[in-house]
Amino acid sequence: MLIYIAAILLTVSLTSCKKQKEETLINSTEQNQITCTKKQCQGTYVGKEFIKGEDIAHQFSNQMSAAVGDQLKALYTSGNYAKVDFTKIKMTTEGMGSGNVTYSLSIPFITVKAKCEAYTSFDHVGGWNHTPALSQRKAQLKNVLLPNHQLDISTLKSTAEGLQEYWIQWKNKNIQAACEE
Repeated sequence: MLIYIAAILLTVSLTSCKKQKEETLINSTEQNQITCTKKQCQGTYVGKEFIKGEDIAHQFSNQMSAAVGDQLKALYTSGNYAKVDFTKIKMTTEGMGSGNVTYSLSIPFITVKAKCEAYTSFDHVGGWNHTPALSQRKAQLKNVLLPNHQLDISTLKSTAEGLQEYWIQWKNKNIQAACEE
């Protein structure tokens, strides 16, 4: 009887973990946590703004971009086609300029019907107290595009404290090769 109960508990536990893994991707460190679902990726970095002159806090944008790209690919692979809703991105940088910052990001998704309307790659170019180098980032990304496709780039997003970001999405040429037109 005890073995039977243990087997049931193990099965329920594994099923629960599998379902959570399918719906949520979590990337945690001491300084930040990013959570992604079918509807969005959101996260917060809390910590030093700069360490030895490096803009450590702004590197959270890199981590979020990677998580969003991974989630868009996972959604696409599972038949849940989506793209980022640039108009609803929320960014805050409370404490920026003080040495310690709380940088929060919310990047929502829009569901699309057709697989070739979806986007499966995501990046950014930003500036922590300086203007983003958008033309340089476009040049860096030109080789990742499908033929006859373009980068989809947000308007400039800014926080009250001065962080500026352009968010960028595109069709991954390996995953969406069938969308070549």
